[in-house]
Amino acid sequence: MKIAFLGTRGIPANYGGFETFAEQLCVRLAERGHDVWVYCRRGQYKEHAASYRGVRLVHLPSVRRKSLDTLSHTFFSTLHLLGRQADIAYYCNSANSCFAWLPRLKGVKVILNTDGLEWERAKWNWLGKTYYRFSEYLAALFPNLLVSDSRAIQSYYKQKFNEDSAYVAYGADIVERGTGRELLAGLGFEPERYFLFVSRLEPENNAHLVVKAFEQVKTDMKLLIVGSAPFADAYIRELKSTTDQRILFPGALYGDIYTALRANAYVYINAMEVGGTHPAILEAMGAGNCVLVSDIIYNEEAVADTGVTFKNKDVEDLRKKMQWLADNSPAVERYRSVAVERVRTVYNWDRVTDEYERIFSQLLG
Repeated sequence: MKIAFLGTRGIPANYGGFETFAEQLCVRLAERGHDVWVYCRRGQYKEHAASYRGVRLVHLPSVRRKSLDTLSHTFFSTLHLLGRQADIAYYCNSANSCFAWLPRLKGVKVILNTDGLEWERAKWNWLGKTYYRFSEYLAALFPNLLVSDSRAIQSYYKQKFNEDSAYVAYGADIVERGTGRELLAGLGFEPERYFLFVSRLEPENNAHLVVKAFEQVKTDMKLLIVGSAPFADAYIRELKSTTDQRILFPGALYGDIYTALRANAYVYINAMEVGGTHPAILEAMGAGNCVLVSDIIYNEEAVADTGVTFKNKDVEDLRKKMQWLADNSPAVERYRSVAVERVRTVYNWDRVTDEYERIFSQLLG
């Protein structure tokens, strides 16, 4: 099959969940003999390689503004795609649904991954929120098939638009505990002696609440706030204004060092208040972490009974749960073992790839 992926920043992943998804899935599809290419944002990469692990890369420009970055790049990618022969166009993010009708004019089957409910995010003004609500309507109208990686999002589209979508879970790798300990020494991080928070540093992911709660936790362990975000400089400066010397900001980390951080953390924390399935939660679970997450429906779906939850946006409840985990290493160990098993059985990348191959083949008859 000839499969094009549009709407991400590109691969190899160096930004967020959709990029990791594209890398993991596309590399596996290419290994299975399919012709796969990914559209990459030119400004996201210093070097513009022609391929990555068997996947062809097409680097195109974008308008580097928060409101136009994604849409402009997907527009250019769609135009480029119309000049090539593809069997399937896979769009990521419902914001890009306005372009999904164009490849269908050439007989290309179009799939759109809905992601979460972007209009809930605090970073968007009223115009942005209105556009995202409208794009959900287009998402239910233009593609041949919608895909949701969350049962909650699947139910949302069914209830609001009476539109069925295929459910395909996100995936995560299993990483052995202790992997990459030698890499941490250079950064000054002691294995099993830090809480780990990984996310784009945007307000709705609530890094500021994690910082505030940890400032009140009685422990000599560290808190690592890993991540960054474009167009969020003021918010990041506010986070870094903390006077607590235990709280560190190593920036956005990828590859082996990110794997090492997950495989040696004491507890992983996620405090998101919106969105769908958060990839970093599954990655943390796959690395044998005890996870502490906000009790929104998407997180509860991902974690089930294999992690600890706290009341969404409740700093005091978060503090209590962090303190309890800091003081109860046997409980942390119990959660670690069941978290890995959940990823192994439910969120397996090879099974995800199997399911996409089945869906693609079914669409193509």
